[in-house]
Amino acid sequence: MAQDHNFVPKNGYVPDEKTAIAVAEAVLAPIYGEQKIVHERPFHATLDSKRIVWTVEGSIPSGSVGGVAIIKLQKQDGRIISVTHGK
Repeated sequence: MAQDHNFVPKNGYVPDEKTAIAVAEAVLAPIYGEQKIVHERPFHATLDSKRIVWTVEGSIPSGSVGGVAIIKLQKQDGRIISVTHGK
């Protein structure tokens, strides 16, 4: 009988800002469209004070009007906590 294996990285599946942004863009593009997400680059990610949740948000280009995508991801397992977009 095969034993189930599940590797969990020491620093979680989303260990750093670069990974958080890559995951966020992969999730956001099918929701809002690839062009809209590309237009909101660069994305920035911040880890909460408890080092549990990444908040990733887009940038508003200079002179543009509107909001940006914001996604919250669990650092340990990559679970999506919320997805929003400002207007």
